[in-house]
Amino acid sequence: MATSAQLNIPKDKFLLIAINLLHRHFIAAARAPAKRLYREIREGRRVPITSVQMEDDSRVRFTLSLDHSEYSGHLHFSSFRQGVSTLLANISVALEEKREISVFNREQSPGSLLFGITGVTMDGENPRVMVLGADLEGPDGAITLRLMYLNPDQFARQENADSIDAGAAPV
Repeated sequence: MATSAQLNIPKDKFLLIAINLLHRHFIAAARAPAKRLYREIREGRRVPITSVQMEDDSRVRFTLSLDHSEYSGHLHFSSFRQGVSTLLANISVALEEKREISVFNREQSPGSLLFGITGVTMDGENPRVMVLGADLEGPDGAITLRLMYLNPDQFARQENADSIDAGAAPV
């Protein structure tokens, strides 16, 4: 079993593994098993999803979790699945175009990553922003893929600040 210290694969390969796993479990899967997994992670569980054999013949276990604490309203499976689909498509395009993908981590937990690609969907008039994170230092050696909803207001505030800066008179 590879631990996080032993896991040393390029970001693009890691993201490719992650999007393939998420696609298999939520998009390609039949509705019933996908919805069952969704319910488990929506309830706050960290659910084992698979074990992957790496190029060095080590095996890495993957688990899945969902943080929907910043999602306002009731999160329905169809909205969730649409968000996952959009996020996976955006990551896939970024990988195909070989774009540089920002990765953020917490100072107090360097093994906790957040990838800088969003999946934005609309729920009526309300934007929903989903991102993918990963916890590489799981207590049992597993890597946890974290789907997270972010507060869309922080992006609107940033957009407004950018507009104000762009319109400011030169000093």
